[in-house]
Amino acid sequence: MIDTALVRTLVDAQFPQWAGLPLRRIEQAGSDHVIHRLGNELAVRLPRHEGAIGQAEKEYDWLPRLAPHLPLAIPVPVAVGRPAEGYPWPWAVSRWLPGETVTVARFGESTETALQLAGFLTALQNIPASSDLSAASDLLAARDASTRAAIAEVASVFDAAALTRVWEAALSAPPWGRPPVWFHGDFHTGNLLAEGGRVSTVIDFGGLGAGDPAKDMMMAFTLLGPAPRATFREALAVDDATWARGRGWALAGGLNAYVSYAAIDARVAAQTTRQITQAVAG
Repeated sequence: MIDTALVRTLVDAQFPQWAGLPLRRIEQAGSDHVIHRLGNELAVRLPRHEGAIGQAEKEYDWLPRLAPHLPLAIPVPVAVGRPAEGYPWPWAVSRWLPGETVTVARFGESTETALQLAGFLTALQNIPASSDLSAASDLLAARDASTRAAIAEVASVFDAAALTRVWEAALSAPPWGRPPVWFHGDFHTGNLLAEGGRVSTVIDFGGLGAGDPAKDMMMAFTLLGPAPRATFREALAVDDATWARGRGWALAGGLNAYVSYAAIDARVAAQTTRQITQAVAG
């Protein structure tokens, strides 16, 4: 169990310069990490599962290089902790980023938000991509079996035929045929913060990679309504094939979260239901 006592021990032993700072767990931290606020300026992030291993080192290496070129704030890692005290993986200390999590109710119909997010992705894609992370661009086809299984599992809740049509269109869309570009890799509503009524920050770059940017179309289906979604797509000049693959990523991600968490978390059930239905709507 990753509790506050463990985090306190890890921080105090490995980073004694921060041993006197108060530590407070952040309750709604997502499914990949346990997050604590350390003093007023820092955050401690510990992976919850094996799928999040390696994120600390990757973010520490790359985010300081990307940050100066991006129009929204992103995390600035300041240290990577070692496995210890029975905790098995590297973990990170980053600068604390203020703000409230973005919601569909507040931002989903905002054209300004759609343009902000498109501008962020445009800037990210214009930074020369690293071949070191090109392998992070996994293919939709790798999700085929699990996605079809999830479609069968939710057939009593959603229109399975419609889900299958979207999924098969994504699989049959031509692949990305241009040079690799940076993608965030987990670009959805929960990874945005807002201040002063505007999106201010993009967080959680564990999926950062170089290749096909279709993954980052997920934001269009997790946050934006139909009109700002069209604005987002137009501002990015997304072609039909990339949009189809993006719908596939949104559908696969939504289905995976729905079958994993909807039965035990009403908030996740509502969010993923919207994601699935918006991916079908296009």
